Amino acid sequence: MTGEYFTDYTAVLVATIAGAVMVLSGFLAAMVVSPRARSAMKDIPYECGVVPFPGRGWTQTHIRYYLFAILFLVFDVEAVFLFPWAVIFLGPEVASAVFYEMLVFMGILFFGLIYAWKKGVLEWR
Repeated sequence: MTGEYFTDYTAVLVATIAGAVMVLSGFLAAMVVSPRARSAMKDIPYECGVVPFPGRGWTQTHIRYYLFAILFLVFDVEAVFLFPWAVIFLGPEVASAVFYEMLVFMGILFFGLIYAWKKGVLEWR
């Protein structure tokens, strides 16, 4: 039993080691190839080609940008849950409860979208 267990996870170990070697080699290549010349111009923050004024680096961001981003994440996560559901749903021994569970999930997201729409979050001003 233990021999079979280790055989199954040999591919996982090899992939982990290969991934670690690739990441470390990327860091090493960046250290070797990257330029190291320092200058005063390189030390200032980049703001779309405009030289920033001292003392004016702080600005307020309206809350609607954050709400829009959160809504994007919610519906992006919904898409992540749809793919495994679709794979399971196509299986031969699937109960009808799987379909109705997804309908409830989609219904909750739909009502969340309607709520956000009514509150005006989706209006870009």
